[in-house]
This record gives sequence, structure tokens and C-alpha cells, in this order.
Amino acid sequence: MNARVLMVGVRRGWAEHLQFLRDRRELAWNLFGTVGVFVALAYWQGGENVEGTDVSRAVLMAAGFTAFSIFSVALLNLPVTITADREDGVLLRMRTVPGGIPAYLCGRAVAVLCQIATYVLAMLAAGLAFTDLTLPSAADDWLTLAWVLTLGTLAVAPLGAALGTLLPGPRNAAGVLSLPITGLMLISGVMFPITALPEPVRWVAQAFPLYWQGLGLRSVFLPDSMLAAEIGGGWRPAQTAAVLGAWAVAGLLLAPPLLRRAARRESAARPAGRRLRAAY
Repeated sequence: MNARVLMVGVRRGWAEHLQFLRDRRELAWNLFGTVGVFVALAYWQGGENVEGTDVSRAVLMAAGFTAFSIFSVALLNLPVTITADREDGVLLRMRTVPGGIPAYLCGRAVAVLCQIATYVLAMLAAGLAFTDLTLPSAADDWLTLAWVLTLGTLAVAPLGAALGTLLPGPRNAAGVLSLPITGLMLISGVMFPITALPEPVRWVAQAFPLYWQGLGLRSVFLPDSMLAAEIGGGWRPAQTAAVLGAWAVAGLLLAPPLLRRAARRESAARPAGRRLRAAY
């Protein structure tokens, strides 16, 4: 990818993000699914402490929903956007432009990274405003926050792009993805300690990146007294980095060939056929 294609992709991604921010209805609706639900739950259960600790459920949920915001943008919003681009013929048009597909991929990456940053900042702001969450004071905690957010994004964003090439359409994509994403949210320690769940469910949760994203963020924002409610009684930073890194490598290996394959398979007849089927 040459510098010109890169700049075109960056401008495209930034323009899409600005359009997202200007669409107040879409912005409010998207943020409600994470920030709004978190605030409601914080008011409902936030006054109670996690059993066996001096940490409030609201602070636990602030860290968990921050992790979930990354997860939901990458594995719900991004696949739906890519399937919509396939259906509308965007990928087909990009094929006809020199460097169009690399510029499209770069723009999509910039847009999703900006959207994730918006969600994370909104979640942290809500946590600071409505709970006892405090920003880290130690340099080591800021470093941990940086690598957990970076690895957490890399662990799910390429996977979301790959899913976007496989799902049949934007309406079906949302329906197909919503149930498993909600299920993972319920079992991954986002709303309550994972140690409250049966051991087989804990093993399932630990196979996916959401649990490890949440664990890494809890290690930054929560005191060590919370370890009483964590698996193994420790923050496990090495395992967190290893699991998130493995998911990132898998996604980065899987997404590019699937995206190239999806672009090659697009023809003028495909978008028209999809629109015709959608009309009936």
C-alpha cells in the first residue's frame, strides 16, 4: 500500500467517523446499547459490593462494559457495515478504482478505531460520573491500560471484518450476531464476577477475548481486594496478553484473504440481485 492509497483510506475513514458523530440519532442509539445500559444497571445494582470484596458492582461493571464496548463495535457494528457495503455495491465500485480495495480496508480500519475510541471514552466518562471509578495514578497502570486496549482491539476487529465477508446481509447479520454476543456478555464477567458461574461456563468464557479484555481492565481500575472474586486469585497479565495476542494473530491471518475473496466475487449482478431479493 503506497502513501497515496494510505492517505485516501485515512481521509475516507475519518470522513465516515465524522458522519457517524453528526448523525445524532444513530450516535445516541448506538451508545445507548452500552453506555445507557451500563448507567441503568449501575443505578439498579451499583450500591452493592461484590461478595467477599469491598468493590462496588458499579465499578466492576464500568470496567466490564468498557471492554464490551470494544467487543460490540468490532463484532457487531463492523460486520454489519461490511455486509451493507457488499450489498450496496461499495466493494464492487472499489474494485474498479486503482488501489480502491486497499484504500477501502484502510478507511474501514480508521473508522472502526475511531468508533471504538469514542465508545471507550464515553464509557470511562460514564464510569467517572456515575460510579466510584477513578483513573489510574501509576505509570504501570497506564501502560497496562494502553496494551490491553490495543491488544483487545486487535483481537476482535480483524475477526469482525472476516465475519462481515461471510454473513448474508446486514439485516440477517445483526440477528445472527446479537444472540452470541449477548450470551458472551452474560458469562464473561461484564456485569457480575465470573466466579459466580459454574466451572464449565467459566472455561467457555475464557476461550473468548471478552473475558480477558475485562480482566485486563479490572486489573487497572479495581483494587487488589477484587482478586477474591477472580479466577485463580490473580490478574494473570501474561495469560491475558497471550490469549488476546493469539486471537489477534488468528484474525489478522484470516481477515485479509477473506476480504480479498469477497472483493473478487463481487460482480455487477450481485448487488442488483440482493436488492431485488430484499424488495420481496
